[in-house]
Amino acid sequence: MPDDAELLTPFARRVFLDTFLADNDPGAIDAYVGEAFTPEKQRAEIAFERGVCLLAFVENTLAAWALLRETKPVPPNCSVAAERPMQLDRFYVDHAWHGRGVAIALMNAAKNHTTAVNADALWLTTWERNARAIRFYEREGFVLVGETTFVLGDEVQRDVVMCAPITPAPPTV
Repeated sequence: MPDDAELLTPFARRVFLDTFLADNDPGAIDAYVGEAFTPEKQRAEIAFERGVCLLAFVENTLAAWALLRETKPVPPNCSVAAERPMQLDRFYVDHAWHGRGVAIALMNAAKNHTTAVNADALWLTTWERNARAIRFYEREGFVLVGETTFVLGDEVQRDVVMCAPITPAPPTV
């Protein structure tokens, strides 16, 4: 819901900073967060017609957020073997909830949605130095299928592209 933008903006900023600030230039991080995580940007992402926003709450507190998109193209030179891939564009889990099952529950919801819309693969990008996330994705069935870049300030960083096959829902009769 577009109204969730006010809730997502501070959440996304906090999780992004908690995850990436220690390993990056603070000025570049501040500039990115200031541009990428505004209520207007969050509202536009949530309202994207061919996507879905999933929120996970624990004890009435936002604990995690996933954003899936049906139409975003796979980066060039990536071997996603799918006719109808869906991108897991954002997958943010508050650090307080790491290791407590929230990420698994949210990933299950993302995979269920992907199945429901008859996509046959779920793909994502993550920073090559985000080892915790990569290990989680591997446990969830994702494999490395390529790489792409992410520009943060003046630095061009390497992101890995990972993909998990999804079995589409059987046709209803």
